Amino acid sequence: MVNKSFLKEKRLALGLTMLDVAKRVGVSEATISRWESGDIDNMKRDKIALLAKALEISPLLIVGIDETENQKNSNNSLPLLTTKDERDIARDLEKILFNLESDTGLAFYEGEPMSDESKEVLRISLENSMRLAKQMAKKKYTPKKYRK
Repeated sequence: MVNKSFLKEKRLALGLTMLDVAKRVGVSEATISRWESGDIDNMKRDKIALLAKALEISPLLIVGIDETENQKNSNNSLPLLTTKDERDIARDLEKILFNLESDTGLAFYEGEPMSDESKEVLRISLENSMRLAKQMAKKKYTPKKYRK
């Protein structure tokens, strides 16, 4: 799933102990040790998101997908997003998340509010989907002579 030594190297580079990371992710120190050693392969999605945030890396790296390598190897790679595109996505994402916070929004399930971990996973998923949609639209609607 993931290059386990990468997790440990990143943690140490940030000056974090296993206990620091465990507290941020909401698991035991032993679980962090088993993730780093490769004893545990299947991590829950919410824990992947929290671990990625704690180690300041992309969740894709944790599941073993190198984003830059993927883009280089793809003949049909999607165009890069501009600073304006990034700002537009951030603005739209904030609007969506704000609207979800109401009592009738999706942030409530059977009358109970979503946990912070679930909200973070939803935010990451929405952001990735919005990025992909923007890139696909740019590829589809940019004339070939203007593509880089």
